[in-house]
Amino acid sequence: MNEEALKRLARAVIETEARAVQELLPRIDEAFVAACRIVLDCRGRVVVLGVGKSGHIGSKIAATLASTGTPAFFVHAAEAAHGDLGMITGEDVVLVLSNSGETDEVKQLLPMLKRLGVDIVAMTGNANSYLAEFSDIHLDVGVGEEACPLGLAPTSSTTAALVMGDALAVALLETRGFTREDFARSHPAGALGRRLVIRIRDLMHAGEAMPVVKTDARVTDAIVEITEKRLGMTAVLDEGGRVAGVFTDGDLRRALHRGLDPHVTAVSEVMSGTPVSIGPDTLAVDAVQLMQDRQIQGLIVLDDDGGLVGLLNFHDLLRAGVV
Repeated sequence: MNEEALKRLARAVIETEARAVQELLPRIDEAFVAACRIVLDCRGRVVVLGVGKSGHIGSKIAATLASTGTPAFFVHAAEAAHGDLGMITGEDVVLVLSNSGETDEVKQLLPMLKRLGVDIVAMTGNANSYLAEFSDIHLDVGVGEEACPLGLAPTSSTTAALVMGDALAVALLETRGFTREDFARSHPAGALGRRLVIRIRDLMHAGEAMPVVKTDARVTDAIVEITEKRLGMTAVLDEGGRVAGVFTDGDLRRALHRGLDPHVTAVSEVMSGTPVSIGPDTLAVDAVQLMQDRQIQGLIVLDDDGGLVGLLNFHDLLRAGVV
């Protein structure tokens, strides 16, 4: 094995594919704008069709479109001829990928798609192909050479198609005004989704799970409440049910250090009288920042009227994957 030869071959692949991508720039033209317009006006979905390596690229393009605000799904061209064509309606736009533009599985579907009345956007490497001429709009993704030294394995051509698909998806995203919050809603299991979707009310401990004592309670009563509810803190309410403070594990340690007797000391004497609070509709990620800024491990949750509705600690955020 010649290490330098391997590096040289790998660099040649990257350089070849980089040139293929660069050559796409002048092809972002009126045809590209027309394709965007058709998709934006579509009342149905974008159906991406392809087979072989073009099918793999098409599947990824469909996924990117769907996750960025353009409803889309992928249909394998061969399966479409065996029943999956029924998934396509006259309100859809069909994006067809074929580097040669002469793929048999694709060609046989085109007349049926035309009878459905769908708009067909083709993405090929051959502007004179059957697919390019049959389509309503043709996006040229032709490349000068494949990165494969044999000139056979789809490499540069699949990269060019993928990049053109990304260009289409992002142009549509920007035009639709798609936001980070929109992206998060379609990615609820991802880190970004959790950060931009989960709110305090989704994580806070409320109702019977909320540790609460009154101001005249003894420190031992607060310890019992903290132990049972396992939050490392408890809200302290006055006679009117309003928040008077919060008592935490840290307050307990400081009280014991002062030599106070927890059996006779009122929790109001050792609580923190100005607890840090947050609203239930605040994003959980903002709670992380607030806790880090104030160097605390818990928050009380107040409604717009200042009423206690929940408590939250840092471990809740960790379990939810917000941190």
